[in-house]
Amino acid sequence: MPPLPRPLDAVALLRCPVCSAAMAPASDTVAGGLRCTGGHAFDGARQGYVNLLTGKGTSFIPDTADMVAARAAFLDAGHYRPLMDAVRAAAARLLAGSAEPVVVDAGAGTGHYLAPVLEAVPRSRAVALDLSKYALRRAARTCPQALCVVWDLWRALPLADSAADLVLNIFAPRNPEEYARILRPGGRLLVVTPAPGHLETLRSIVPLLAIDTDKAERLAASLGSGFEPAGAEELAVPLELAPEDLRNLVMMGPNAHHVDPAALEEAAGAPLAGVEARFTISIFGKRH
Repeated sequence: MPPLPRPLDAVALLRCPVCSAAMAPASDTVAGGLRCTGGHAFDGARQGYVNLLTGKGTSFIPDTADMVAARAAFLDAGHYRPLMDAVRAAAARLLAGSAEPVVVDAGAGTGHYLAPVLEAVPRSRAVALDLSKYALRRAARTCPQALCVVWDLWRALPLADSAADLVLNIFAPRNPEEYARILRPGGRLLVVTPAPGHLETLRSIVPLLAIDTDKAERLAASLGSGFEPAGAEELAVPLELAPEDLRNLVMMGPNAHHVDPAALEEAAGAPLAGVEARFTISIFGKRH
């Protein structure tokens, strides 16, 4: 059996964010960084990711180390395992006809959703994009065959045209023009969004930020003319939350910047039952 793809095998999919030239490894490890044929160099980290942000970087706030630790603990505990399994099954079905597919996870976070996809389709080359270096440190361990890249999803993606067979977009910003550009003809976009009623019981106890529960028509409209709906699945996951699970659930996302610590501690004083996570898994095809 041939060896599985390595992170550096995906470098050929990248394009320099400065001059759009082809990229190549500067050494035999991700930590050695990357260079483009135009001479621009980008640093790698010993934790297994490379930073392609240039200039002033980004005005957006990346997830902090504490937020990432909370997310990893919550997901490691298996609370969202049914969602991971559903994403895995959908990706395996969509990539069944590709011998050596390319998967781009746009907003990969800790890699908990990309990892099952790569287990199901092990011949995949993969690029994991995220703004948080703390998240990518974990993603590099969770998905050792993926190339982990610090990047702002609102900017033009540092990937070649028609590079990917599948783009994953799970609770992350959507840049539809760029997703359409990097997808090959016949490629698919898999989007996971919260569904109406998501964590409703918890919201009655802890004041949380409003979430965008896109209806199918609104989600499709937000993707513009580059995509057409190709299927959707609703998933409800009952949660039994110990106090530490509840804290991690609240603190693993944007609520960490806004939640009232006293309200959270009061809510987390005892196990909480009857909370349900609800998701929509939507598939979109690239229009010709």
